Amino acid sequence: MAKLPLTIACGPYDRMAALADGRVSAEGIDVTYIAIKSGPEIFSRMIKGREFDVSEMSASTYLSARTRGDFPFVAIPVFPSKVFRHGYIFINRNSGIKNAADLAGRKVGTMGYGQTAAVWIRGILQDDHNIDLRSIQWLEGGSEAPFSGRSKDFKVPAGIKIEKIADDVAMGELLARGEIDAMLGARHPITFGKNPNVVRLFSDYRAAEKDYFQRTGIFPIMHTVVMREDLYKEHPWIAASLYKAFEEAKAVAYREMRFTGAMRYALPWLFQDLDEIDQLFGGDPFTYGLAKNQKSLQALARYLREQGFVDTDIAVDKLFAPIFSE
Repeated sequence: MAKLPLTIACGPYDRMAALADGRVSAEGIDVTYIAIKSGPEIFSRMIKGREFDVSEMSASTYLSARTRGDFPFVAIPVFPSKVFRHGYIFINRNSGIKNAADLAGRKVGTMGYGQTAAVWIRGILQDDHNIDLRSIQWLEGGSEAPFSGRSKDFKVPAGIKIEKIADDVAMGELLARGEIDAMLGARHPITFGKNPNVVRLFSDYRAAEKDYFQRTGIFPIMHTVVMREDLYKEHPWIAASLYKAFEEAKAVAYREMRFTGAMRYALPWLFQDLDEIDQLFGGDPFTYGLAKNQKSLQALARYLREQGFVDTDIAVDKLFAPIFSE
């Protein structure tokens, strides 16, 4: 019996490499892996053109759009992108901001109010630093390119004011000139490392992120993996086949990373970092499955409700295809 041909669009991650190059196969599936560096490009092409059978997808987009309905994609509990975000809050050195509480009443730029990274950062600022998001003067714009715009379904929450900056202005330049006080999002400002006025809010962000994980057990989820709903309804078995293949590919990446005969990556303290990963994460920071990611998914779902992206609670457990091989 011929295998089912499927295209998978996802980032060029080490944890996907063995699936992309054929060292790992998915049961009953002939995989064509399309590695695309830009996550937003993948999301847009999947949502607007349904160009792929399976693709990486913004977690905030999926949870909110699937909850609202009329989103013809079903996720499997695979999370190829997780990122701690304390290191992605930047300030102007001369703004007078000394700690997170000082962001209240300031002008803060974001690369899209609905960006998953921004949702996480705002949620953390609320939970850990008691920041009232309504006290901040929000601006949306591109870090180094025109802002592509928010979802048409997004309604600005009551009490929140968001101003769009000009398309020909890089937000990182505004931060460097002191025209905004801070900036947050999924990328570093283009002026970071070039202009001494642009610095991180948390200078020892790694320590802040470790403390956050130890307190909460959360490694923030940025992206999940979705498949076309019509495809899933016709071939429901593909969910488990894909899940097992993604797990196997990740295991291959971990084994290769841990080979001590020669360093695989140009990271001088790679093996020390792996020791830390073993201590903090039990050896697997990129866990898949609903049970192991419940805290992170529930936190993101709560932030999306609190920040106005959905009008009802998000039933996380009902939004992912059941995987009985977990």
